[in-house]
Formats: sequence, C-alpha cells, structure tokens
Amino acid sequence: MLRRYLREKEDVRRSIAKNDVARWSYPQWWIGRIRRDHPLDWQAILEAGNARPPLTLRINRRVVGRDELLQRFAASGVAAEAAGAAGVIVAAPKPLAALPGFAEGAFAVQDLAAQYAAPLLDVDEGMRILDACAAPGGKTAHILECADVDLLALDIDPARLARIDENLVRLKLADRRVRLVQGDAGRADGWWDGRAFDRILLDVPCTASGIVRRHPDGKWRHRAGDVERFAREQSRLLASAWPLLAQGGKLLYATCSVFAAENGDRIDDFMSKHADALRETLTLPDGVPHREGQLLPSSEGACHNQDGFFYALLRKR
Repeated sequence: MLRRYLREKEDVRRSIAKNDVARWSYPQWWIGRIRRDHPLDWQAILEAGNARPPLTLRINRRVVGRDELLQRFAASGVAAEAAGAAGVIVAAPKPLAALPGFAEGAFAVQDLAAQYAAPLLDVDEGMRILDACAAPGGKTAHILECADVDLLALDIDPARLARIDENLVRLKLADRRVRLVQGDAGRADGWWDGRAFDRILLDVPCTASGIVRRHPDGKWRHRAGDVERFAREQSRLLASAWPLLAQGGKLLYATCSVFAAENGDRIDDFMSKHADALRETLTLPDGVPHREGQLLPSSEGACHNQDGFFYALLRKR
C-alpha cells in the first residue's frame, strides 16, 4: 500500500483536495454548518480544530502572583509565558502534579477563552451569584478568586458536583461562601429559596464544537441532529434561569461551541420573547480574535491561543 502511495501520491493528493471530509477530517454536516455560520472564517476554524492545544493555566491570585509563579517555573526548568490577564501557557505540556505550585492550589487548568467568563460577569463584593451547570468548577473557582460573594454552584450530576468540591479544596477556596447543590437548572422549584440572584452564569451543555482540538472524538461522536437537541435544552435552561435574576442583574450565557444554532440564534430567540432583557456590549482585550460574542478558536502558535467560546451578557430591565 505504501509503495503504491509513493507511485501515485500526486493523484492521491489531488483526490483528497477535492473531498471535504478527507481534506479537513470532519463530518460533511459539520463542515457545511461551519461554512454557513462563519463564511469569512470557516477554513481557519476547521484548521484550528485540528491543531495541538496548549496547556493553559489560570493563576489563583489568592495564593500566588503570576510573576512569582513564572519564576518558580523557570527555576524548575519549566518554560512558560504569561497570556491574558491571569493566564500562563506552558511551552511543553507536563503532568500537572509535576508543576510547582499544584499542590498548594496556585493555579487551575483553564483555557484563555474560558478565563473571560468571570470578568465578563462583572461580580462585586457581597453579590449573590448562581453558577448554573457549574461542573467541573473552573469558572466557579475563578468567581471566588475575583470577589467575596455568596455563590451557589449548581449541577445535576452528583459525580461532577464532587469534582467541584475537590477543585475548590485544592485551590484553598472551599472555606469561601459557596454552596454546592445538586439540581436541575431548568427546574428551580427543587432547589431555589426564592431569593433573586445579582448575577447568573449559565454555561450550558453544548456540542463542544469550539474545543474539538482538545476532544477530537467529539466531531465524530456527534450527529447533525445533536445540534438541535442541544439548542432545545439551551433554550429551556435560559428561560428557566431568567426569572431567578434580580432586576438590574446580569446573566452571562456561555458555550464552548462555534455553531450559531447554539449561540447567537438562541440569544436572538430569547430576546424576541423577553422585553425585559437587554444585551450588553462585550469588551474584550485587543488581539482577542472574535466576532461580537463569538470567540474564534486559534491556530497552533497564535499569540492569543484560545478555544472557540461564545458569550452573551444579558441585563434585566
């Protein structure tokens, strides 16, 4: 077979170039959806999904400063560089437990795109916060690092809820005002005490189409109909969370998807049904590749190497 390839490699390459599935290594329905949703960026998005992801950390500022941790890394022979407001990218991925500061809770693994959730939520001291669909707890921990708040971390899966507790313990955040509650974010009557929240983070289940470079099996495991199935669940969760938000409060809708049906389409549909909702303009740092609330996944070696996330910040009138 290899000898035949050497004889016919130019013909083989030409055949591959004519076949989208062979060229991009995605299902045809996925390629078509990306081309339709992102006509200017579709090739870059597909290429980014096939790239090698970086090991990206978020500094726990309640434990250590970024400069100090980078010095500790350098002293241990770990090449790393600062990225974003609180991120560190490790040049050559290593076992986490082997990195200086892991046991002390000096950092958590979190992609740069995910690190925007807590700052965009705009939390302040003493606020009452709901982190719905909270597991495995990366954004929960980041909120607790940003301010002293009263936080309820909700998840429907008890096993994943236990992971939040493990992460908070390692990060020295378990003694903060945080409650871990098992429950369905789409049925508040089972866990809500009737007091409105000042901020809600709604990081909904999705196809994870924006992080396929980290989970390449996802693009083959999902089917075209899964997008609409997720979209229905996302609309259900969004509609159920909105009544829990205080007047003047903010809800941050988030996915790790690049499919419009899970992102902008869901927000447009929600806004058409809720006259008391205002969509805030998001402010992201210079150099962050995005189109409005859609953060575009980066190619390997990009100066701002991020996954594909979507954010929409809604304020209640």
